[in-house]
This record gives sequence, C-alpha cells and structure tokens, in this order.
Amino acid sequence: MKMSPLQRRKARKRDYSLVDMNLVSLIDIFTLLIFFLLANSTEVETLTVTQAIKLPESTAEKAPKEAVVVLVSDKEILVQGHAVARVADFLDTEQDVIEPLRAELEAEAGKQIVRKENEPGKQAVTILGDKEIPYRLLRKVMVSCARANFTDISFAVNRKNGS
Repeated sequence: MKMSPLQRRKARKRDYSLVDMNLVSLIDIFTLLIFFLLANSTEVETLTVTQAIKLPESTAEKAPKEAVVVLVSDKEILVQGHAVARVADFLDTEQDVIEPLRAELEAEAGKQIVRKENEPGKQAVTILGDKEIPYRLLRKVMVSCARANFTDISFAVNRKNGS
C-alpha cells in the first residue's frame, strides 16, 4: 500500500512527538541554580596562610569577622600581604610600638569603608601568628594595633577536631 505525502508526514510527526522535550525550562532551572550557588558561596571567608606559619589550635566556635589581616612569621610582619617590618629589628628592642606596623595600620584604616558594624572607634584586625613566635613580639604587635585605633583584635587559629 502506497502512502501519500500527507500520510507520511503525519506518521513522521507521530514518531517525533514521543521524543519531544522542552529545553527552555531546564535552562531556566540551571540558571537559577547557578545564581543561587554564586550568591551563597560569597558568605565564606577564608584566610590564606603561608606554609611558613603554623597556627595554634582552638575549640572556638565563633566564625572570624572581615578585618585587616596582620601576618607575623618568624622573619617578617605583613599587613594585607605587604611586608612592613622585619621581626629581627623589633624582637629585642625596648619599644612597645612597632612604628612601621602602626603607620601601615593607620593607612589601612583610612582605606576602609565605614559601616554601621565597623564604627570608626572600633576597627577590627586579625592577627595570624606562628605558634612559635615569642609573646613579647606578639605583645608589641597588639600594642601597635591598639595605638592605630584597632581595638577589636582577633587571633586566627585552626579549629580542633572533636571537643
């Protein structure tokens, strides 16, 4: 039996209708998923720690706040990744304030945008210090931060597993 062109077209259309899929709705779903993941991934703050520093461990549950980062290694002091001073120059001095550190922190304070939670009198700084640095150096770093009007001082630590 010979089929007319119209009958053949109808038969082909029946075969294709079984596999008909609307990709527009799938693209919309994936677009929404990507926007959701991008929006929620920015809430995590990570601090980059070099191999030269071994942070102490703690069982603290509170997450760190966004702040200026002061990194203290056994060789140098860095503010936001920029070298400010050598540790050997200030380790055995009688001065309580490390002047290059204080000056750099004051410059960083001028760069920050003032928000309601970071009022001008209460600026935050996070100190990443090697667990082997002497306390007298750590004290000088804290005094320098306080003299630069950074009163909210936090220490970065590794979270201990368990209790």
